[in-house]
Amino acid sequence: MTTSRRTFLVLSGLSALAAAGCGTASGSGTRNTRTLRYQGSAGAVTPPELAAALGYLGDLKLDWVGNTISGPQDIQSAASGQTDFGGAFNGAVVKLAARKAPIKAVISYYGSDKYAYSGYYVAEKSAIRTPRDLIGKKVGMNTLGAHAEAMLDIYLKKNGLSRAEAEQVERIVVPPVNTEQSLRQRQIDVAVLGGILRDKALETGGVRKLFSDYELRGAFSAGTYVLTERFIEQNPQTVRTFVTGVGKALDWSRATPRDEVVARMTGIVAKRKRNESADALKHWQSYGVSEPGGRIAEKELAVWAEWLAERGDIKSGQVRVPDLYTNDFNKDLAKTGS
Repeated sequence: MTTSRRTFLVLSGLSALAAAGCGTASGSGTRNTRTLRYQGSAGAVTPPELAAALGYLGDLKLDWVGNTISGPQDIQSAASGQTDFGGAFNGAVVKLAARKAPIKAVISYYGSDKYAYSGYYVAEKSAIRTPRDLIGKKVGMNTLGAHAEAMLDIYLKKNGLSRAEAEQVERIVVPPVNTEQSLRQRQIDVAVLGGILRDKALETGGVRKLFSDYELRGAFSAGTYVLTERFIEQNPQTVRTFVTGVGKALDWSRATPRDEVVARMTGIVAKRKRNESADALKHWQSYGVSEPGGRIAEKELAVWAEWLAERGDIKSGQVRVPDLYTNDFNKDLAKTGS
């Protein structure tokens, strides 16, 4: 059931995008729905799921319709009305907005810090030592046009490679669970690894970090949850409850001892009975969101608008970054005047 539902979301997303501007899944005339449909992640607990378990969403219910491993697909589903909210890398949010999708980012939900980061790893004895050594090599990542590829481009540009030289670095899509094995079998030269997959690879040994997104840019929020503008207009209190609750959950995860957070998340996975393993949670360290309450900073979207324009994916000035997001629905931020 989960797989078929996810397939339906992927196939129907594009055809429904046009309809998103004139209606939402909550239906015409509906105000402040108390249920939000969403996609989750197997073996993981998303900030909204944590917020619900902590009681921060009040009587607002989350309706899980399946899992996804693709941020661009997740926000496309939200934009097309297949779900009520979705989350993705901020570059994907900019790109979808450039296609005139009527979406708005409302809160950050993941990022990179000293605990939560993506590393770019090579075999320990690899001859790859410098950015220029990557020319002609294969870099394995979970998806193209998103976080991993953006960081690679920034790394290459920062270290003096021209656009033409950077394009000679081959980017290969590899399922996350197969990335380490692909590196060890020399099917790829560089593996992008994060979380439990990174930790397991390091425990096994024989790999060396070339760089990480955290080392490249410091702590930063990298992805946001989006809703359609019409949904926000029709359901302002729902959105306020959602954003404030998720923000409180993010802050709780930072302020609470890690063991307690992991124990709570493990209990959530066990209780929802989705036939999944909670083993990955043993390696959980942080959501990586840099701003209190999940506040969105303009620079966190602007940097990707610039990256996409440089790639030719969008035209320079095609999107106005301040129009892509709002912090208005976070009560905690409103109290501080942010």
